Amino acid sequence: MRACSPTHLKSLMKQSSWLTEHPSALDMFEEILHVSEGKQIVMFLDYDGTLSPIVDDPDRAFMSKKMRRTVRKLANCFPTAIVSGRCREKVYNFVKLTELYYAGSHGMDIKGPEQGSKDKDQDKSLLCQPATEFLPMIDEVYQKLVEKTNLTPGANIENNKFCVSVHFRRVDEKNWSDLANQVRSVMKDYPELRLTQGRKVLEIRPIIKWDKGKALEFLLESLGYANCTDVFPLYIGDDRTDEDAFKILRERRQGLGILVSKIPKETNAFYSLQEPYEVMDFLQRLVEWKQLRSGA
Repeated sequence: MRACSPTHLKSLMKQSSWLTEHPSALDMFEEILHVSEGKQIVMFLDYDGTLSPIVDDPDRAFMSKKMRRTVRKLANCFPTAIVSGRCREKVYNFVKLTELYYAGSHGMDIKGPEQGSKDKDQDKSLLCQPATEFLPMIDEVYQKLVEKTNLTPGANIENNKFCVSVHFRRVDEKNWSDLANQVRSVMKDYPELRLTQGRKVLEIRPIIKWDKGKALEFLLESLGYANCTDVFPLYIGDDRTDEDAFKILRERRQGLGILVSKIPKETNAFYSLQEPYEVMDFLQRLVEWKQLRSGA
């Protein structure tokens, strides 16, 4: 009955039209290899919803062992960075791979691969923290939000070091508006912070000219590819905040953005994947292609 309804048919047509504009990166794999021919691929990956499934409890967003093995192999083939809204330490504790670049707090906390140094007092792999002056303010806002939302069942306030995340995935929908008002009532005293929304999460972060797109550019520069034409960045992400990186790639006319989504969304990405398992398939194919090229 539903399959014949006008609403369902309209939805199917919208999905088909969107996939024509943003085809599957798996279906277009050979074309992606063709446009990257002769260039150094650099991988940028979001975490939640990209390497791990979206879950009700953000503290249980574990990636599978198979995904971890795939990302490790990927990093052995290409420079690879995880770019997340999460606190960098939390992302590392989920991924547990030392050979990656990690950009936490929407790119405001960047650290390179472990160098194997025994000198713990001099962390030479630390690259960039452009919002350090805001740390006391972020901690203060976090404490106020915990107190303010204490009586809202399901609300989860997460301190991500340089930003604060208010998760409402487990909040009853009828309470979403009240929760948003509680957050805004705290925010009004902090004009130096801004409020944005992701996938059932409100994000509070400093008003500085820094985002996942800026983090991508910083990492490319750190890797020595600032003004190179022979580099091909591939960015895979599922969230609104990843659009900053997709937009940068379009503006540079260099590399590609891949959006992870099962539903049509307005995006600056070129291609799409539906779920983390498709992301894993795509990454595995990249690894296999590189190994064949290298004669491994």
